[in-house]
Amino acid sequence: MERRHLLAGIASVGALGGAGAVAMGAVPEALGGSSAEAVELTTIPTIDAPGSREGEVTIPAEDQVTFVDFFGTWCPPCAEQMPALAEAHDRIGDEALFVSVTTEDVGGAVSEETVVDWWREHDGDWLVGADVTAELSSRVTVQGFPTAVVIDADRRIAWKDSEVHTADRIVEEIENVLD
Repeated sequence: MERRHLLAGIASVGALGGAGAVAMGAVPEALGGSSAEAVELTTIPTIDAPGSREGEVTIPAEDQVTFVDFFGTWCPPCAEQMPALAEAHDRIGDEALFVSVTTEDVGGAVSEETVVDWWREHDGDWLVGADVTAELSSRVTVQGFPTAVVIDADRRIAWKDSEVHTADRIVEEIENVLD
């Protein structure tokens, strides 16, 4: 009887773990999963801020690893993560497209000046864009802030997580895809 309970418990853990993997879109190919679909290219406007430029950027970058940090100027954890992002950006350099993206209604409910002021206040010094239509964030299924996403050169999501990360973790996840 005890053996049956043990086996049922092990099967339950496996079923729950498998369900979680399916829910997160992370079923390994060895277990019958298929590789993720490529993220559709999305062009968003960039913001003229320190380290950034006015214009637009296409995400993910074609044939290049892309790191995207989704943030909001209203989000305290997003501000908390900025030093780690700055360090990770400095360490990664030009090896990957490194961009932070706000999903706020920049130019509408939120002025571009508000985003620029926030960017300066938190020492942002890399490309920053505005996903005002939430097209990009919906394509990578952003469900919380901050969300970090690493997209490989084949435009597939290699890593995604919604929480504050250290520079070491961000760099590690980007380098895992660069290797």
